[in-house]
Amino acid sequence: MTRTASSSVPDRRLLVAIHDVSPRSEAAVDALAARLERHLGGPNFAMLVIPDHWRQAPIAGNTAFHARLRNWADMGIEMFLHGWCHRDETPAAHGLAGFKGKHMTAGEGEFLNLPHAQALARMREGKSMLEDILGRPVAGFIAPAWLYGEGALAALDEVGFALAEDHMKVWQPRTGRVLSRGPVVTWASRSPGRIRSSLWFSALARHALPILPTLRVAVHPGDTTVPALLSSIDATLARFVQSHRPSRYASLLA
Repeated sequence: MTRTASSSVPDRRLLVAIHDVSPRSEAAVDALAARLERHLGGPNFAMLVIPDHWRQAPIAGNTAFHARLRNWADMGIEMFLHGWCHRDETPAAHGLAGFKGKHMTAGEGEFLNLPHAQALARMREGKSMLEDILGRPVAGFIAPAWLYGEGALAALDEVGFALAEDHMKVWQPRTGRVLSRGPVVTWASRSPGRIRSSLWFSALARHALPILPTLRVAVHPGDTTVPALLSSIDATLARFVQSHRPSRYASLLA
């Protein structure tokens, strides 16, 4: 049986998030949320919301989905803005950005190559829309695929998000202060090779990472399509709650 927060060490945090929350992923998000609640002893996780997933699932005007977002937030789930459309519409062909766009994400590094003005506009519009729906501030901003270009990083400083996150850290954009270091444990379902590497890394993480004061876990709707990934998520969370307390990202600011 999974041990819950009451058995974990109070000064060690476990931060868990469901990525890619949108109308097109609603059923998978429900399944992941139920799974996380069982492991974490309640809605002790975050959701990352996409305003218009791949330009095919706008949340603007979707009143039923607005009600779902508000209900999740009322339950205590932290709500982050997760880009605007999640799709890389300005892909780089060469250099480090081109390498990241090709090998670190399947065309979904939306903010990796966006010019500053476009990044700023998408962040501001997304933040305003989501906060109007929720009736409260968003918890922060996390770029799709955790990839930020120079334009996105400059825009973060201007918009006023409390928190931001990439693969290796959580930081406070206004001050640049790093609040937590360590890799995100996540899974990828888009190819057999990605599945195998996800299973390998998560198994390693279960043994190596609990020495860190803060652990981070991210799950995606696609994970629900691969039973081996779900089993790995279960094993990872069961291990991490033994030593770390499920917490809110905002606790890093305390």
